[in-house]
Amino acid sequence: METSAYVLEFEKPLRELSRQLDELRQRSIETNVDLSSEARAMELKIEATRKEIYSSLTPWQKVQIARHPRRPYALDYIGAICEGFQEFHGDRQFRDDRAIIGGPARINGRAVMIVGQQRGRETRERLERNFGSPHPEGYRKAHRLFQMAAKFGLPVVTMMDTPGASPGLADEERGQGWALAANLATLATLPVPIVCVVVGEGNSGGALAIGVGDRFLMLEHAIFSVASPEAAASIVWKDSKHAPQAAEALKLTAPDLLRLKLIDRIVPEPVGGAHGDPSGMITNLRTALSDELDQLVEVPAADLV
Repeated sequence: METSAYVLEFEKPLRELSRQLDELRQRSIETNVDLSSEARAMELKIEATRKEIYSSLTPWQKVQIARHPRRPYALDYIGAICEGFQEFHGDRQFRDDRAIIGGPARINGRAVMIVGQQRGRETRERLERNFGSPHPEGYRKAHRLFQMAAKFGLPVVTMMDTPGASPGLADEERGQGWALAANLATLATLPVPIVCVVVGEGNSGGALAIGVGDRFLMLEHAIFSVASPEAAASIVWKDSKHAPQAAEALKLTAPDLLRLKLIDRIVPEPVGGAHGDPSGMITNLRTALSDELDQLVEVPAADLV
C-alpha cells in the first residue's frame, strides 16, 4: 500500500467521514446547491471525532502511530528546522551507513551538530537505509561526529527513530556491541550541550547509542523502550501476537516515561498525530529544540558532564 493511502485501523472512522465530506462538496458543485452549512457541520464532526480518538489512545495504538510511514523522519525535520545542513559520510574504517545521517547545521543561527536515524520512504530507500536499523559503521560515524562536536564546541542534537541496531552476523563480526558501548561512553562525557529527541520509534541500545544527553525529549506519540513489543512478547509469551499486551507492560509511551522521570519533556503533536500535520509538528519541535539549547548553552561544560 502506498504511504499516501495508509490508514490505521482506529483512524478508519475519520476516513469514512472525510469520504462523506468529499461527496457532499461534489454534490454541491454538481447540483449548484449551497451545502456550505452541511459541509461545516461535517468538518466539525470530523474534528470532534479526531480529538476523541487521539485523546484515548492505547499504548499499542501509539506504537502504530510511531511507525506510521507518513510520519516525518529526521531528514524532514532537519530540512525544515535547520539552515546550511552539510551531511557527512563514512566512519573512516569500513563504509558509509545511510541509516545514520549527520553533520553540522544551524538552528536559529546557532551552529550545532545533528545526528539522526533515517528509515526511508519508498521500498528502495528503505532497503538502502536498512529500514532505519544502523550497522556498526553507522554508530562509528555518529561517534566521529560527536568527537568533532566536542572539538569545535558545537551543541549536539540527536533524533532517534529506529526499530533497533542491525542484528546480523556480519554486524556482530564488525563490532556492533563495541560500537554501541563506545557511543554511550563518549556521550556521557561529551563537554558540550546534548539534546536528544525520540521522533518516532526508539528501541533498545540501537536508539540509546545516540540517546544519552543533558535533555531527553519525546514527541507525544513516539515510543521508547528496551525492546520492541513484538520482541518482548516473543520472549515472555513465546508469541509475538501478544505485542499489544507487551506494549502496555513496557510503559513505552511518552506520558509513562515522563511520569517515571526517565525523560525531561514531551513535545506535543498536532491533533491527529505528526503524520496528519507535519508542518505543525515541525513548528512544535523547532520551538522545543530552541528552548532547550538556549538553556543549555548557559551551563558550564563541567556541570554538563
